[in-house]
Amino acid sequence: MALVSLLDVSLSFGGAPLLDRVNLQLDRGERVCLVGRNGAGKSTLMKVIAGELNPDDGQVFRQAGAVFSTLRQEVPAGLTGTVQTVVEGEGGSYDEHNDWERHDRVERLLEQMGLPPGHEFAALSAGQKRRVLLARGLVEDPQLLLLDEPTNHLDLESIQWLEEFLLAWGGALLFVTHDRTFLRKLSTRIVEIDRGKLVGWACDYDTFLVRKEAVLEAEEVERAQFDKKLAQEEVWIRRGVKAQRSRANNRIHALEKMRAERAARRDRTGKATITAQEADRSGFKVIACEAAGFRYQPGSSRGDEAVARGSTTDSLLASAATGKSERWIVRDLTTRIERGDKIGIVGPNGAGKTTLLRLLLGQLAPQAGTVEQGTRLEIVYFDQLRAQLDETMRVQDAVADGNATVTINGRTRHVISYLEDFLFEPARARTPVKALSGGERNRLLLARLFTKPANVLVLDEPTNDLDAETLELLEDLLVEFGGTVLLVSHDRAFLNEVCTSLLVLEGGGKISEYIGGYDDWQREAAAVAAATPAGSEEASRGPARERGESPAAHAAGYVKPRKPTNRERMELEALPKKIEALEAEQVELTKRLADPLFFRKPAVEVTRATARLHEIEAEVATAYARWAELGA
Repeated sequence: MALVSLLDVSLSFGGAPLLDRVNLQLDRGERVCLVGRNGAGKSTLMKVIAGELNPDDGQVFRQAGAVFSTLRQEVPAGLTGTVQTVVEGEGGSYDEHNDWERHDRVERLLEQMGLPPGHEFAALSAGQKRRVLLARGLVEDPQLLLLDEPTNHLDLESIQWLEEFLLAWGGALLFVTHDRTFLRKLSTRIVEIDRGKLVGWACDYDTFLVRKEAVLEAEEVERAQFDKKLAQEEVWIRRGVKAQRSRANNRIHALEKMRAERAARRDRTGKATITAQEADRSGFKVIACEAAGFRYQPGSSRGDEAVARGSTTDSLLASAATGKSERWIVRDLTTRIERGDKIGIVGPNGAGKTTLLRLLLGQLAPQAGTVEQGTRLEIVYFDQLRAQLDETMRVQDAVADGNATVTINGRTRHVISYLEDFLFEPARARTPVKALSGGERNRLLLARLFTKPANVLVLDEPTNDLDAETLELLEDLLVEFGGTVLLVSHDRAFLNEVCTSLLVLEGGGKISEYIGGYDDWQREAAAVAAATPAGSEEASRGPARERGESPAAHAAGYVKPRKPTNRERMELEALPKKIEALEAEQVELTKRLADPLFFRKPAVEVTRATARLHEIEAEVATAYARWAELGA
């Protein structure tokens, strides 16, 4: 018997129905991923299944005695107490009438999930809170888990733990996720919600993407043919009916039916178009660190302010867990970030990723060593908490600060038209921000940030809640972006596609650098670990990039050849044109500097030209080296 069945269920909130006579059955042991665009109704459907929303029409059948537990996108307001009391929920006081098996489950889950029982829930990071709420749901020993973006705010280790836990868990699972690696590992079936309808896909995610594209193309052709036929019939009726009455009546009835079908049809919103507004390019050096360090000292106003600023990511939990009077967040960091680098920052929750970002950007002063920012930096910052959005404002006002137009790359556009590029229909653009789903808010924040010229994009968990289509567009934008990107993310596929190198926070202030994305990091770390005896001097020295060596050279002989990623293929294809343009500029500058009359110009112009020539020489050398590396 099915755990839950939906029969012709419909639900609307005044506009087009979010659920339009949908049918669905979930059986024991299934792991079903619910996919669809932001705002399509995924969270609404999960609330109907959980019994938190009643449909306008249709029936919902739930197996008698079956327990359903839900993990939502947002942390519920008003939860207080220690971690243990929150996990225990309403069954927290145990006596002879209580379920001692439930008490054992609480203890076991706290240990398995690495949760400190005595810590105050309110003081935890967002990721720690989600782990606590997941434990709270599992305590009920549910037959069906409903997970809405379960990987949001979790670090990589926690995500991998969750994957293994859910794969071993025997219950049924319905989940929504933006994490494509998580989806690929877990789902046994995909259900898509599109314009109010549910469609089941008995295939893996990559096959689904191919088949879905084919379905949309066929739908587009079919609807174009229908619209052409309807237009012809409208022309016929306007010219007047001249055929026999019976034939004419049949044709008129057919036309009326076509009109009704066209009126009821829900066309798919066009594809998103995301464009960043690039500022004048920065200097070649963006950030340079030399033995830089920063530590949190409890009780100091400086340390408290630093942690408070990044409290959602750099958890108080981590500093308390050390049991020491101070904690190094960054220690002895030496690195150089140059224009065009795409740097991923990864590490456990509480390790200090947001603090590292602030240190790199000059918002925090190093307590050891030096951190230097380059020249002509125009920085745009994406905040994972979306604090830059005013909940009370309309969507269009939040983007344009109340103005009717925005200027993108020198072109003035009406804000409604601009928002359509980010899949906000005109009616949606006039709604308040507080009415948006999590994914819509992220899209709105991207739309707002990309109105500002930038040559450095700083993105703190930008992928949370985004649908697959928007994620891929954002990936393409960042790969093609001519400036520098600093990216905090736990999305493994996203890191693979975008990043040219990673800064990995390994605890105790140690930060190691690896060339490439997530998979490259895992391969090199595994190769070094396998090839280096435990406790040896080589093991203690860390990864190759940390010692100034080429990771690729260091790992030669240990790493199997691999296919280049999409990002690497795109980069390789673009390099010849980039080198050609640089060399053309180099020739032009050399000619100018060879002309004695040029030195009669203002000293500032001469200095700028000379500095630019040195920059080009370095860029050309770097580009040739990268070309050789990618083409090997």
